[in-house]
Amino acid sequence: MANGQANGQWFPPEWPDRIRALAAGTLTPVTPRRAATVMLLKDTGAGPVVHLLRRRASMAFAGGAYAYPGGGVDPRDGGAFPPEGGREPAAAYDIGWAGPTRAWWADRLGVDEAGAQAIVCAAVRETYEEVGVLLAGPTADSVVGDTTGADWEADRAALVARDLSFAEFLRRRSLVLRSDLLGAWARWITPEFEARRYDTWFFVAALPRGQRTRNVSTEADRAVWMTPAEAAAGYDKGELLMMPPTIATLRQLTAYGSAAGALAAAPGRDLTPVQAEARPADGEIVLTWPGHDEFTQHIPDARHTAGRLPTTETTGGAPA
Repeated sequence: MANGQANGQWFPPEWPDRIRALAAGTLTPVTPRRAATVMLLKDTGAGPVVHLLRRRASMAFAGGAYAYPGGGVDPRDGGAFPPEGGREPAAAYDIGWAGPTRAWWADRLGVDEAGAQAIVCAAVRETYEEVGVLLAGPTADSVVGDTTGADWEADRAALVARDLSFAEFLRRRSLVLRSDLLGAWARWITPEFEARRYDTWFFVAALPRGQRTRNVSTEADRAVWMTPAEAAAGYDKGELLMMPPTIATLRQLTAYGSAAGALAAAPGRDLTPVQAEARPADGEIVLTWPGHDEFTQHIPDARHTAGRLPTTETTGGAPA
Protein backbone atom coordinates (compact mmCIF):
# COMPACT_ATOMS: atom_id res chain seq x y z
CA MET A 1 0.00 0.00 0.00
CA ALA A 2 1.50 3.34 -1.07
CA ASN A 3 0.12 5.27 1.88
CA GLY A 4 -0.62 4.16 5.42
CA GLN A 5 -3.94 5.33 6.77
CA ALA A 6 -6.04 5.51 9.90
CA ASN A 7 -9.71 5.48 8.95
CA GLY A 8 -9.39 7.25 5.59
CA GLN A 9 -6.59 9.65 6.52
CA TRP A 10 -3.85 10.05 3.94
CA PHE A 11 -0.52 9.21 5.57
CA PRO A 12 2.58 8.90 3.33
CA PRO A 13 5.12 6.28 4.47
CA GLU A 14 7.98 8.79 4.30
CA TRP A 15 6.43 11.10 6.90
CA PRO A 16 7.95 9.50 10.03
CA ASP A 17 11.54 9.88 8.80
CA ARG A 18 10.92 13.44 7.61
CA ILE A 19 9.29 14.37 10.93
CA ARG A 20 12.28 12.99 12.84
CA ALA A 21 14.64 14.92 10.56
CA LEU A 22 12.69 18.14 11.14
CA ALA A 23 12.75 17.58 14.90
CA ALA A 24 16.51 16.94 14.74
CA GLY A 25 17.11 20.10 12.74
CA THR A 26 18.46 18.29 9.68
CA LEU A 27 15.51 19.08 7.42
CA THR A 28 15.00 22.57 6.00
CA PRO A 29 11.30 23.28 5.38
CA VAL A 30 10.27 24.06 1.81
CA THR A 31 8.56 27.44 1.28
CA PRO A 32 4.85 26.74 0.67
CA ARG A 33 3.34 27.72 -2.67
CA ARG A 34 0.08 29.65 -2.59
CA ALA A 35 -2.94 27.72 -3.83
CA ALA A 36 -6.72 27.77 -3.84
CA THR A 37 -9.39 25.08 -3.87
CA VAL A 38 -13.17 25.26 -4.25
CA MET A 39 -15.87 23.26 -2.48
CA LEU A 40 -18.41 23.32 -5.31
CA LEU A 41 -21.97 22.70 -4.07
CA LYS A 42 -25.32 22.06 -5.68
CA ASP A 43 -28.70 21.54 -4.05
CA THR A 44 -30.58 18.24 -4.34
CA GLY A 45 -33.59 16.67 -2.67
CA ALA A 46 -31.20 15.09 -0.18
CA GLY A 47 -29.58 18.43 0.60
CA PRO A 48 -26.45 20.01 -0.84
CA VAL A 49 -23.87 17.75 -2.48
CA VAL A 50 -20.20 18.59 -2.97
CA HIS A 51 -18.01 17.79 -5.95
CA LEU A 52 -14.96 15.62 -5.21
CA LEU A 53 -12.14 14.40 -7.43
CA ARG A 54 -10.04 11.31 -6.75
CA ARG A 55 -6.41 12.08 -7.47
CA ARG A 56 -4.64 9.51 -9.63
CA ALA A 57 -2.58 7.02 -7.63
CA SER A 58 0.46 8.03 -9.67
CA MET A 59 0.34 11.64 -8.42
CA ALA A 60 3.38 12.62 -6.34
CA PHE A 61 1.20 14.55 -3.87
CA ALA A 62 -1.82 12.86 -2.24
CA GLY A 63 -2.16 10.12 -4.84
CA GLY A 64 -5.45 8.22 -4.45
CA ALA A 65 -6.96 10.83 -2.14
CA TYR A 66 -10.28 12.56 -2.72
CA ALA A 67 -10.02 16.35 -2.92
CA TYR A 68 -11.75 19.42 -4.30
CA PRO A 69 -10.80 21.05 -7.61
CA GLY A 70 -7.97 23.48 -7.13
CA GLY A 71 -4.31 24.19 -7.64
CA GLY A 72 -1.46 26.63 -7.42
CA VAL A 73 -1.49 30.35 -8.13
CA ASP A 74 -0.32 31.45 -11.58
CA PRO A 75 2.00 34.48 -11.16
CA ARG A 76 0.24 36.14 -14.12
CA ASP A 77 -2.98 36.33 -12.09
CA GLY A 78 -1.51 38.69 -9.53
CA GLY A 79 -1.85 42.06 -11.21
CA ALA A 80 -1.32 44.25 -14.24
CA PHE A 81 2.42 43.66 -14.43
CA PRO A 82 3.91 40.60 -16.16
CA PRO A 83 6.23 38.35 -14.15
CA GLU A 84 9.95 38.93 -14.53
CA GLY A 85 11.00 37.99 -18.04
CA GLY A 86 7.41 37.92 -19.33
CA ARG A 87 6.97 38.84 -22.98
CA GLU A 88 3.30 39.74 -22.99
CA PRO A 89 2.34 43.42 -22.52
CA ALA A 90 1.27 44.50 -19.06
CA ALA A 91 -2.34 44.88 -20.22
CA ALA A 92 -2.50 41.12 -20.76
CA TYR A 93 -2.62 40.71 -16.99
CA ASP A 94 -5.55 43.05 -16.26
CA ILE A 95 -8.38 40.95 -14.83
CA GLY A 96 -12.02 41.75 -15.55
CA TRP A 97 -13.40 41.85 -12.01
CA ALA A 98 -16.82 41.98 -10.32
CA GLY A 99 -17.92 41.61 -6.71
CA PRO A 100 -16.05 42.68 -3.57
CA THR A 101 -13.01 44.80 -4.32
CA ARG A 102 -9.44 43.53 -4.28
CA ALA A 103 -8.92 45.56 -1.09
CA TRP A 104 -11.84 43.75 0.54
CA TRP A 105 -10.43 40.38 -0.48
CA ALA A 106 -6.96 41.37 0.71
CA ASP A 107 -8.35 42.08 4.16
CA ARG A 108 -10.38 38.86 4.15
CA LEU A 109 -7.54 36.62 3.01
CA GLY A 110 -4.78 38.32 5.01
CA VAL A 111 -2.57 39.21 2.03
CA ASP A 112 -1.89 42.26 -0.16
CA GLU A 113 -4.18 43.18 -3.05
CA ALA A 114 -2.08 41.53 -5.75
CA GLY A 115 -1.94 38.35 -3.70
CA ALA A 116 -5.68 38.46 -3.08
CA GLN A 117 -6.40 38.83 -6.78
CA ALA A 118 -4.09 35.93 -7.61
CA ILE A 119 -5.68 33.63 -5.00
CA VAL A 120 -9.24 34.41 -6.09
CA CYS A 121 -8.25 34.01 -9.75
CA ALA A 122 -6.63 30.67 -8.95
CA ALA A 123 -9.86 29.46 -7.34
CA VAL A 124 -11.93 30.39 -10.39
CA ARG A 125 -9.38 29.35 -13.01
CA GLU A 126 -8.59 25.96 -11.45
CA THR A 127 -12.29 25.13 -11.08
CA TYR A 128 -12.74 25.80 -14.79
CA GLU A 129 -9.60 23.89 -15.74
CA GLU A 130 -10.43 20.80 -13.67
CA VAL A 131 -14.23 20.49 -13.84
CA GLY A 132 -15.34 22.89 -16.60
CA VAL A 133 -17.28 25.21 -14.28
CA LEU A 134 -16.69 28.94 -14.74
CA LEU A 135 -17.59 31.55 -12.11
CA ALA A 136 -17.67 34.45 -14.54
CA GLY A 137 -20.21 36.32 -16.63
CA PRO A 138 -20.65 39.03 -19.26
CA THR A 139 -21.81 41.47 -16.55
CA ALA A 140 -21.41 41.89 -12.81
CA ASP A 141 -24.81 40.28 -12.18
CA SER A 142 -24.83 37.46 -14.71
CA VAL A 143 -23.06 34.11 -15.16
CA VAL A 144 -22.20 32.22 -18.33
CA GLY A 145 -24.37 29.20 -19.13
CA ASP A 146 -23.15 26.15 -21.02
CA THR A 147 -19.34 26.06 -21.14
CA THR A 148 -19.05 22.94 -23.28
CA GLY A 149 -18.15 22.88 -26.97
CA ALA A 150 -14.97 22.77 -29.02
CA ASP A 151 -14.16 26.47 -28.67
CA TRP A 152 -14.54 26.40 -24.88
CA GLU A 153 -12.47 23.23 -24.69
CA ALA A 154 -9.68 24.78 -26.77
CA ASP A 155 -9.48 27.72 -24.36
CA ARG A 156 -9.59 25.43 -21.33
CA ALA A 157 -6.71 23.35 -22.72
CA ALA A 158 -4.71 26.52 -23.40
CA LEU A 159 -5.23 27.64 -19.80
CA VAL A 160 -4.07 24.26 -18.49
CA ALA A 161 -0.95 24.44 -20.70
CA ARG A 162 -0.36 28.03 -19.52
CA ASP A 163 -0.36 29.13 -23.15
CA LEU A 164 -3.19 31.52 -22.28
CA SER A 165 -3.38 33.80 -19.25
CA PHE A 166 -6.64 33.90 -17.33
CA ALA A 167 -6.88 37.64 -17.94
CA GLU A 168 -6.66 37.16 -21.70
CA PHE A 169 -9.17 34.31 -21.57
CA LEU A 170 -11.71 36.55 -19.84
CA ARG A 171 -11.01 39.46 -22.15
CA ARG A 172 -11.36 37.52 -25.41
CA ARG A 173 -14.77 36.30 -24.20
CA SER A 174 -15.82 39.68 -22.76
CA LEU A 175 -16.28 38.20 -19.28
CA VAL A 176 -15.66 39.44 -15.75
CA LEU A 177 -14.66 37.24 -12.83
CA ARG A 178 -17.53 36.98 -10.31
CA SER A 179 -15.66 37.14 -7.01
CA ASP A 180 -19.00 37.51 -5.21
CA LEU A 181 -19.83 33.89 -6.10
CA LEU A 182 -17.03 32.70 -3.81
CA GLY A 183 -16.96 32.52 -0.03
CA ALA A 184 -13.62 32.13 1.76
CA TRP A 185 -13.99 29.18 4.14
CA ALA A 186 -10.64 28.05 5.58
CA ARG A 187 -6.88 28.18 5.18
CA TRP A 188 -4.54 25.23 5.63
CA ILE A 189 -0.76 25.11 5.24
CA THR A 190 1.03 21.87 4.40
CA PRO A 191 3.21 20.68 7.32
CA GLU A 192 6.83 21.83 7.40
CA PHE A 193 8.11 18.27 7.02
CA GLU A 194 6.37 17.74 3.65
CA ALA A 195 8.49 17.78 0.48
CA ARG A 196 5.68 19.58 -1.41
CA ARG A 197 4.06 22.39 0.52
CA TYR A 198 1.03 24.58 -0.18
CA ASP A 199 -0.56 27.54 1.56
CA THR A 200 -4.14 26.84 0.50
CA TRP A 201 -7.28 28.93 0.81
CA PHE A 202 -10.52 26.93 0.71
CA PHE A 203 -13.55 28.56 -0.89
CA VAL A 204 -17.20 27.55 -1.14
CA ALA A 205 -19.29 28.18 -4.27
CA ALA A 206 -22.58 27.04 -5.81
CA LEU A 207 -22.76 25.41 -9.25
CA PRO A 208 -24.08 28.13 -11.59
CA ARG A 209 -27.41 27.44 -13.28
CA GLY A 210 -26.96 26.02 -16.78
CA GLN A 211 -23.47 24.70 -16.13
CA ARG A 212 -22.44 21.13 -15.41
CA THR A 213 -19.25 19.53 -14.17
CA ARG A 214 -17.00 17.45 -16.40
CA ASN A 215 -14.08 15.31 -15.28
CA VAL A 216 -11.49 16.94 -17.52
CA SER A 217 -8.64 17.00 -15.02
CA THR A 218 -5.55 15.02 -16.00
CA GLU A 219 -4.83 14.66 -12.27
CA ALA A 220 -8.05 12.80 -11.38
CA ASP A 221 -9.41 9.40 -12.35
CA ARG A 222 -12.86 9.76 -10.76
CA ALA A 223 -15.33 12.56 -10.06
CA VAL A 224 -18.33 12.27 -7.75
CA TRP A 225 -21.10 14.35 -6.20
CA MET A 226 -21.78 13.32 -2.60
CA THR A 227 -23.44 14.86 0.42
CA PRO A 228 -20.81 15.97 2.92
CA ALA A 229 -22.23 13.44 5.40
CA GLU A 230 -21.90 10.58 2.89
CA ALA A 231 -18.33 11.54 2.08
CA ALA A 232 -17.43 11.82 5.77
CA ALA A 233 -18.98 8.39 6.41
CA GLY A 234 -16.89 6.92 3.61
CA TYR A 235 -13.78 8.39 5.19
CA ASP A 236 -14.71 7.05 8.63
CA LYS A 237 -15.13 3.55 7.18
CA GLY A 238 -11.77 3.74 5.44
CA GLU A 239 -13.41 3.62 2.01
CA LEU A 240 -12.46 7.14 0.90
CA LEU A 241 -8.90 8.38 1.37
CA MET A 242 -8.60 12.07 2.25
CA MET A 243 -6.14 14.60 3.60
CA PRO A 244 -7.04 16.32 6.90
CA PRO A 245 -8.21 19.61 5.30
CA THR A 246 -10.66 17.79 3.06
CA ILE A 247 -12.38 15.73 5.73
CA ALA A 248 -12.30 18.64 8.21
CA THR A 249 -14.11 20.96 5.79
CA LEU A 250 -16.56 18.22 4.80
CA ARG A 251 -17.55 17.78 8.43
CA GLN A 252 -18.10 21.55 8.68
CA LEU A 253 -20.35 21.54 5.60
CA THR A 254 -22.70 18.95 7.11
CA ALA A 255 -24.26 21.73 9.20
CA TYR A 256 -25.83 23.46 6.18
CA GLY A 257 -29.06 22.52 4.43
CA SER A 258 -28.37 24.41 1.21
CA ALA A 259 -25.56 25.82 -0.88
CA ALA A 260 -26.87 29.32 -0.13
CA GLY A 261 -26.67 28.59 3.58
CA ALA A 262 -23.02 27.62 3.34
CA LEU A 263 -22.23 30.71 1.26
CA ALA A 264 -24.02 32.94 3.76
CA ALA A 265 -21.90 31.47 6.57
CA ALA A 266 -18.58 31.98 4.79
CA PRO A 267 -17.95 35.64 5.77
CA GLY A 268 -17.98 34.63 9.44
CA ARG A 269 -15.49 31.80 9.03
CA ASP A 270 -12.12 32.04 10.81
CA LEU A 271 -9.26 32.00 8.28
CA THR A 272 -6.47 31.53 10.82
CA PRO A 273 -4.08 29.09 9.08
CA VAL A 274 -4.11 25.50 10.27
CA GLN A 275 -0.72 23.79 10.15
CA ALA A 276 0.40 20.50 11.63
CA GLU A 277 2.91 20.52 14.47
CA ALA A 278 5.30 17.68 15.30
CA ARG A 279 7.06 17.28 18.67
CA PRO A 280 9.10 14.49 20.28
CA ALA A 281 7.61 12.93 23.43
CA ASP A 282 8.46 9.75 25.36
CA GLY A 283 10.17 7.83 22.59
CA GLU A 284 7.75 8.88 19.88
CA ILE A 285 6.83 11.92 17.81
CA VAL A 286 3.36 13.37 18.28
CA LEU A 287 1.82 14.96 15.20
CA THR A 288 -1.12 17.31 15.78
CA TRP A 289 -3.29 19.71 13.79
CA PRO A 290 -4.32 22.53 16.19
CA GLY A 291 -8.06 22.55 16.67
CA HIS A 292 -8.51 19.17 14.97
CA ASP A 293 -7.81 16.46 17.52
CA GLU A 294 -9.09 13.64 15.31
CA PHE A 295 -5.93 13.84 13.19
CA THR A 296 -3.45 13.38 16.04
CA GLN A 297 -0.77 10.86 15.07
CA HIS A 298 1.80 9.08 17.27
CA ILE A 299 4.94 8.25 15.29
CA PRO A 300 6.98 5.50 17.02
CA ASP A 301 10.71 6.01 17.38
CA ALA A 302 12.20 3.61 14.84
CA ARG A 303 15.11 2.87 17.20
CA HIS A 304 12.73 1.22 19.65
CA THR A 305 9.75 0.07 17.60
CA ALA A 306 11.03 -0.81 14.14
CA GLY A 307 8.27 -1.90 11.80
CA ARG A 308 5.40 -0.28 13.68
CA LEU A 309 3.15 2.16 11.84
CA PRO A 310 1.51 5.31 13.24
CA THR A 311 -1.73 5.17 15.19
CA THR A 312 -4.43 7.78 15.47
CA GLU A 313 -6.09 8.98 18.67
CA THR A 314 -9.67 9.01 17.43
CA THR A 315 -12.83 7.17 18.32
CA GLY A 316 -12.61 3.93 16.39
CA GLY A 317 -9.11 4.79 15.17
CA ALA A 318 -7.21 1.87 13.65
CA PRO A 319 -3.51 1.26 13.15
CA ALA A 320 -2.30 3.35 10.25
